[in-house]
Amino acid sequence: MLEQNDEIMEFTIDQLPEEQDIQDIVFNLMADPNLAAINYFNDFSEDSMDLSAISNDDNDETGMFCSESGQMMAISTHALHHHLEIDPKKATEILVSRAVRKMICFGAVPEAISSFLYHINIADPNGQFVAAGAKQGLENACNKYNIKLTDRKIRFDSFSGQGPVIPTIIISIMASVPDKDKLITHSFKKKGNNIFMIGKTYDDINSSEYLEFYHEITESALPVFDIDTEVILDSVMKRLVQSGMLSSASPVSKGGLFFSMLRAGMPSGLGFDITSDAEIRKDAFLFGEAMGRFIVAVDPKNVDDFVDLMSSLKVPFFALGHVTKGEIRIDDESFGFIDKMTSAN
Repeated sequence: MLEQNDEIMEFTIDQLPEEQDIQDIVFNLMADPNLAAINYFNDFSEDSMDLSAISNDDNDETGMFCSESGQMMAISTHALHHHLEIDPKKATEILVSRAVRKMICFGAVPEAISSFLYHINIADPNGQFVAAGAKQGLENACNKYNIKLTDRKIRFDSFSGQGPVIPTIIISIMASVPDKDKLITHSFKKKGNNIFMIGKTYDDINSSEYLEFYHEITESALPVFDIDTEVILDSVMKRLVQSGMLSSASPVSKGGLFFSMLRAGMPSGLGFDITSDAEIRKDAFLFGEAMGRFIVAVDPKNVDDFVDLMSSLKVPFFALGHVTKGEIRIDDESFGFIDKMTSAN
């Protein structure tokens, strides 16, 4: 029986001051290489940036193709290295859940997953622990989401001659698209649309880009995650997509709520005006990467029906704010405009 690495992540959010300069955090995180997809703000030329050159993929990195039978399919690839050596089962479940959430927001039905485990020495006890835990995580997640797992389950690769390298698991997820007319992209569509969050917010910044890049704290636990809650929320999102009430939908992912909303605003050049949750620390609300959360935009004419449906499903949700012509505002404070993100004077 393999023993789990008993290293303890001692970080707690209380170690950081609650009152911080949010604008300073935002503009520092712009330089984070892991948020490169929205790092066009780092262009310091006098010319305005052409957003279409930076974010012209309205499918948000999800590839589309048609099979020989004419079935439209979607595919995307995801990777994770956080805590594979500490809790490989949970870390792998989180990776699969992120991939599933993205497909469901898109309006696709996840069908199958293949995986590859890099930088693992299977002859080493710790490598065996990581591989066994990752396999358990894959099997459990695929069972929960009713997704097929390729027969070999995990393929291995080891680069022993390059010194210590962090183990990384990479998965590819394939999904079918039952109705191309009901596909929903992540981008905001129209000024005035209402923005809602589905799921709970938490005072949690564990393993976030904010914690690791801005505060340079690399040792923390995995973010808040419960796979059974994920399954429930995914079923809600499937129903919402089928209802046709949503203008856009995306999971809260890398960079937290703030950067997920930037990704939604970039393709159309639209901004957002939101109010944070007074019961949650603002840094956790904006930059925390806790699982089980979705951002949806709803046309005003559909808001009553949306609220009625969500209330009947008894799933946590709340109004964040609305889509703007281009300005970004949080709690009545302007952060500039999405096309250049220049601090308002």
